[in-house]
Amino acid sequence: MGALKNLLSQFFQFIHGVLTNIGVTDTGWAYVLAIALLTIIIKIIFLPLNIKQMRSQAKMQEIQPEVQRLQTKYKNDPQKAQAEMMRIYKENGVSPLSGCLPLLIQMPILFALFYVFNELKAIQGVSFLWLPDLYSKDPLYILPILSGLTTYLSSYMTSKTTTAPAKDGEKPGGMNMGGMNIGMSIFMTVMSFNFKSALVLYWVLNNALQMLQTYFIVILPAKKKAQEAK
Repeated sequence: MGALKNLLSQFFQFIHGVLTNIGVTDTGWAYVLAIALLTIIIKIIFLPLNIKQMRSQAKMQEIQPEVQRLQTKYKNDPQKAQAEMMRIYKENGVSPLSGCLPLLIQMPILFALFYVFNELKAIQGVSFLWLPDLYSKDPLYILPILSGLTTYLSSYMTSKTTTAPAKDGEKPGGMNMGGMNIGMSIFMTVMSFNFKSALVLYWVLNNALQMLQTYFIVILPAKKKAQEAK
């Protein structure tokens, strides 16, 4: 974690240095743009993995009706049901755990950035718009609210692409995705109240980019496919 933190810190300072050298003289804008560029670059690095994940999840949604039929057919024989579901997953080239890998890979980066912005004394006292200090908490709580809102919207969009319609909005197995999305957004809102503004800003921008990715990689192609099928 220490090596990753140092690497991200140096890269962030490099981006900031480039921005100041090309004429971004306002300190607040220079650091905020550096955060935005860092977010975009990280997203680009993980884009191939995210595309593969999203397409796999979309395929999982397509085969959910068949999976549900198997669960009903073999409800008294869990082992047979599991074997048949694994067969379907293999035939369609998907894995029920495919959505976890990108998150697991990116979590260390989020943790490392927590320490980067927690120890980045250079942003202490740097103001931006309503934020008097990027190194401290948002006094107006705008960023924590945006953090919770974008977390919910991003999770909602993702869940719409990975779950097939079911009664009461539940996935097979009884998992209420709506409740999970709300719970996660509340959790991130509360956590953001205690984080430095720079870190929360990164999280908000990351969520916004994730929503754009989900829309253009999964939702928009699905809409076009549905229109062509009519």
